[in-house]
Amino acid sequence: MTPTPFVRPYRSADAPALDDICIRTAHNGRDSRPVYADPSVLPAIFAAPYVHLDPDLAFVLDDGEGRAVGYILGTADTARFAEEFRAKWLPRVADRYPAPAGSPGTPDEVMAGLLHDPERMIVPELAAYPAHLHIDLLPGWQGRGHGRTLMRTFWRALRERGVPSVHLVMATANTPARAFYDRLGFHVIETAGLDPADVTCLGRTTREDPARP
Repeated sequence: MTPTPFVRPYRSADAPALDDICIRTAHNGRDSRPVYADPSVLPAIFAAPYVHLDPDLAFVLDDGEGRAVGYILGTADTARFAEEFRAKWLPRVADRYPAPAGSPGTPDEVMAGLLHDPERMIVPELAAYPAHLHIDLLPGWQGRGHGRTLMRTFWRALRERGVPSVHLVMATANTPARAFYDRLGFHVIETAGLDPADVTCLGRTTREDPARP
């Protein structure tokens, strides 16, 4: 019988798979390994801190044989998460990925700068969207409806916590991801401090939209 993929809560044994998924999708939706000298800095920012600080809001797409091939991660309270990132997560990884001494000169240094600046997550225009998320699937698992299932699972978990809305910040160059978010009813949130040529902020309610399949 062909294994049936399904969404389930994150387990600690999934951590290496999540790191791998993040690395293989982090460069505008593509593999980051040709771009970074040490691409492990990427999951240290965008994956591992979420399962460390907010494990109950981490869900994976299981390939049906126990292997995570996609995930959705996030937090219900971005301001609290930024505080805990600095206090509880950054001390665990700061020595491995030191902050750049001056202006970042390489992609790795750009990411290290983000790692050491969790307060960047607190954007005034996003205050009405207190939750935020990251979602990634390996290329072979994209375009098959699994992203929608992961997203609905995450929305439901947020609703259970009384969270009315959620945002995400994506690379503007990742046009396939933008098309996916548009289909799910996300809308652009204009922000003064972020360059729209680099990143786009999107938000939406955590309610299901019965008009959408």
